[in-house]
Amino acid sequence: LLLLWEDDSISLTKMSILNKPIELIPIFRERVWGRHSLEPLFTQPPPKYPIGEVWFTFEENLTSEGKNIGALLKERPEVLGTAADAAHPGLCPILLKLLFTTERLSVQVHPGDEYAQKHHQSLGKTEAWYVLDSQPPGEVALGFREVLSKAQCKEAAQSGEIEKLLEWRAVQPGEVIFVPAGTVHAIGAGLTICEIQENSDITYRLYDYGRPRELHLEHGARVAHLSPYRYETKTESLAAGRDELVSCPYFRIERLRPERGFQVKGLPFYAILVCVKGAATLAGKAVRAGQAWLLPAGGEMDVDGAGSEWIVTYSANEPAQGIALGV
Repeated sequence: LLLLWEDDSISLTKMSILNKPIELIPIFRERVWGRHSLEPLFTQPPPKYPIGEVWFTFEENLTSEGKNIGALLKERPEVLGTAADAAHPGLCPILLKLLFTTERLSVQVHPGDEYAQKHHQSLGKTEAWYVLDSQPPGEVALGFREVLSKAQCKEAAQSGEIEKLLEWRAVQPGEVIFVPAGTVHAIGAGLTICEIQENSDITYRLYDYGRPRELHLEHGARVAHLSPYRYETKTESLAAGRDELVSCPYFRIERLRPERGFQVKGLPFYAILVCVKGAATLAGKAVRAGQAWLLPAGGEMDVDGAGSEWIVTYSANEPAQGIALGV
């Protein structure tokens, strides 16, 4: 009887994982273009090296369940629900990051799924950026001002002229930019960005301002779209305080601005939520900007957070039916 009771308790523990939000413990990545202070989102003592990226859903990210995401999903793949990727089991298909820049990132491009699978056994990398803060110059580059040939692209990358051939534009807080795989792009200095992307770290650098880092001109020229950027996002109001920012085959991104609180419940797929502004309460515990959660498929999340702002991302054909504000 005792052994049976213990087995049942283990089963109940596992079941509880599927019904509540799982806090994601951030991983801080050193980057030459990063910052020594990540305030106001993170207030720990300044690191000795610049932090450029904070990752939340990489397989090595620890969780409030005492194990990393990779181990958690290997043990309980049903956490992902209908949004699991059968070709990459055990991988959370969406990677959530926060970016902090003091210098320009490299001029770069990411491959699509087919090329990434063939050459790296990886997902491709379509991504989107939600601008949290923009200080001068606060600009990004997307595509080229005119159509180039592959030979012209490689020559411009080697000479450095590519930086001038890109279409640079200033961005403001609250702006969202969609960056499909194949888009040649760069992120400038002075930006804080919430990045949603396919869970891949495949980046082909075309130009790096003389920094002593590897370039990837052959791969990059093969996958790059050598033309002007033509994608424009349109924010769509789904309900009071709930806006859809991006919709693509890999993810949907929403912004929640609750007057009181909100609830996420009964989704057939997982969702990722990050508080990007203000404060809130979740399960009786204080929440601050910079914290993120993975809500398992079928789980429930109740937040009391008047005046807070959240980014929610998930993968589905239609906007989620289980997100309600004002509860």
